[in-house]
Amino acid sequence: MDKQGTSISEKKFKLQELAKLTNSSLVGDGEHFIQNVADLETAGEFDASFLANPNYDKAMRSSLAGVVFVSPSIELMPGRNFLITADPSRAFQMTVEALFGKEMNVFSGFTDIHPSAIIHETAIIGSNVTIGPHAVIDKDVVVKDNTTISAGCYIGFQANIGTNCLLHPGVIVRERSQIGNRVIIQPGAVIGSCGFGYTTDQQGRHQKLNQVGIVVIEDDVEIGANTTIDRSRFKSTVIGQGSKIDNLVQIGHGVVIGKHTIIIAHVGIAGSTTIGNHVVIAGHVAVAGHLKIASKTIIAGKSGVSKSITVAGKYNGLPAMPVKEYNRNSVYLRNIETYVQQIKELQEKVKILEKLSN
Repeated sequence: MDKQGTSISEKKFKLQELAKLTNSSLVGDGEHFIQNVADLETAGEFDASFLANPNYDKAMRSSLAGVVFVSPSIELMPGRNFLITADPSRAFQMTVEALFGKEMNVFSGFTDIHPSAIIHETAIIGSNVTIGPHAVIDKDVVVKDNTTISAGCYIGFQANIGTNCLLHPGVIVRERSQIGNRVIIQPGAVIGSCGFGYTTDQQGRHQKLNQVGIVVIEDDVEIGANTTIDRSRFKSTVIGQGSKIDNLVQIGHGVVIGKHTIIIAHVGIAGSTTIGNHVVIAGHVAVAGHLKIASKTIIAGKSGVSKSITVAGKYNGLPAMPVKEYNRNSVYLRNIETYVQQIKELQEKVKILEKLSN
């Protein structure tokens, strides 16, 4: 580990090897080797770094990195090593994984079923499945090939987990939930918790509604830490293929999220709302229930969506509105003191004119 606390890989790669590995074009010394990764400011002679945001161009020019991944549009400096690629961030990630491997996700390298795991006799466990310490696999569960169930997970009655999934420690998958292939669920997430539904009698007392639906998570989805996805009252709560959900997100019962949608931390989506494909919902957004959000919509952070969005575009504000309207209103609000003063002055002028007319 170096002085910044970054691990140093036991592996090393020559730049010509990295160029081939990442499908990048090398400018510089192909024999120079890389053994670590770092940001532009702290990188040293044997570190790889990358420039994906032009705002960091100055930092790149002063960096001591052994090589920097850059896009073809970046002006290069002589005497430095560069790997040129259309996607510097992705190429850098490939380098990270080549040096350090993918993240360790099993108990001390354990690659089998830990003896402390509790697995019901009716459960079907595929080949090459890892089940960590103190995991519980309930009745009639199916866990398919090459999936990892980490320490302390609970998989409920008749749940189905697909192939090549990774459930980090402490994940709870409630009864009959359906998880697709290559799904990643971060620690503490709860899939299939009871939807928030009650009937209220004439005395104002609340009686819980039994939620008998399920959660369906399609292929290639990632669910963030401590995110909760409620099962529906009688149908399915659905997370579409390729969607990515950040930490601490609440998804209510009966919500349907389309394919390749991104939802960032602290979002709350009330029940029975349908969100389209390729939608981006930024942090701290609240979405009311029984709404529809059009595909390819972008909702800015801290917005409140109180009615359906039927036209794709960028939205901001509380209540959420098209971003051009929001920006115009923001200008008005910043100048409200001036407008109030102008109104007062006009009122005084009107009074004077009224006196003169009389």
